[in-house]
Amino acid sequence: MKKVKSVMQWGKIILPLSSMRYYPPQFNLRNPLLEGVTNAFEAGHEVVVIVFKLSNLHDLIEQADARQHSKLLKNIKKLFQNAVEQTVNPKELITLNDYYGEGITLLITVDHDRHSISNIDILLKKLTDEVSNSYMKLYSSVYPTFEVGYMFVDKYDYSIQESIFKAHRQAIGMAEKREQLEINEMILAINKIITKKNITLFAQPIIDVATSEIRAWELLTRGPKGTVLEAPLQLFSVARQTGRLYELEMIVMEKMLQQVKASRCHQDIFVNCTPLTLGNIRFTSDLKKLLQKYRGISPKQITFEVTERDSIEGLKNFAFNINVLRLMGFKIAVDDTGAGYASLNTISELMPDIIKIDRSVIENIDKNSVKESMLKGLLLVAKEAGSLVVAEGIENQEEASVLTRNNVDLAQGNFYARPAMFFDEIAT
Repeated sequence: MKKVKSVMQWGKIILPLSSMRYYPPQFNLRNPLLEGVTNAFEAGHEVVVIVFKLSNLHDLIEQADARQHSKLLKNIKKLFQNAVEQTVNPKELITLNDYYGEGITLLITVDHDRHSISNIDILLKKLTDEVSNSYMKLYSSVYPTFEVGYMFVDKYDYSIQESIFKAHRQAIGMAEKREQLEINEMILAINKIITKKNITLFAQPIIDVATSEIRAWELLTRGPKGTVLEAPLQLFSVARQTGRLYELEMIVMEKMLQQVKASRCHQDIFVNCTPLTLGNIRFTSDLKKLLQKYRGISPKQITFEVTERDSIEGLKNFAFNINVLRLMGFKIAVDDTGAGYASLNTISELMPDIIKIDRSVIENIDKNSVKESMLKGLLLVAKEAGSLVVAEGIENQEEASVLTRNNVDLAQGNFYARPAMFFDEIAT
């Protein structure tokens, strides 16, 4: 009986599902992979196909220079190779391969006298931890995450080739199923947040640049503390993708009115609202119901910030709702001005009461004459539109000084004050 071979090679041994019926030349009984599986079966062992699917590949690529894309993937493969060499017994290793750029395929022999399913799980955790930790020493920005699936090769099938392909397909399916389970957990989490209205509103002051007095507060939404949906970007993106965005933003509106009333705050309040919600046919009527519930709050106190990064094109009821909101007394601000191409077009269409200049324009403006020229241009646009200007993201005295010499109306940022967790602390 032949001794089970140990083979470490890189190559696309597994085809995409669309090409499953066409076997490349190396798939024959002389191939080291097939020979290794055959020898394992003849020795009375099982063979397991393990798939490591890189679940945040796009995030890793975005963090890397485009020219380093290929190098990044090669490094990940090399790290896997090193981890396998350190962790897997050479006598149990059949092969290690990559498949269409998204993951790694590992085939090993399993002796049921010495292994169990829990042993496999322990091995998989060791491998992924080792690869992730080694990766972070090379690229410290994003931690790589893997979804893992595995399946045993059916030794009783009529064709070893078919058995390997089938086990590989099933292992991929298990890896993706685990990923799907995480998505389902996200859906359950956002549903729970909306059902229990489990959000927190932070508040950051908006300062009069000339007098240093607090003129208004911007409310900032956070999900449940310590969860993956605590950060607003994750919270609102998951709500958007699961069809719960409108409900979430209406909870924000209700919480805002509830806390303004409870704190007896009489200063202006700024609150973000996506064009999708502002353009919802139900928005103005639902908002009127909330105002009835929390009587005594004037719409003139509330400014809706329309994020510039969301397009207003094609939103059937958006312009109509904006007009209704203005008739009710609400003010409109264009947020993130200067962060994208649509700023001036959005301003010209909305003629907002307030223009909020994005942090990307303000950052290091004291060291960049071009950015100061951009600021001056936006101030001229605001003057033509009859809008006040709020500069966002002020981090230091030098940036604040540029605002002063250019007569900017209002400003906010950590230089003035960080967001306060409890809304009742801001009432003056």
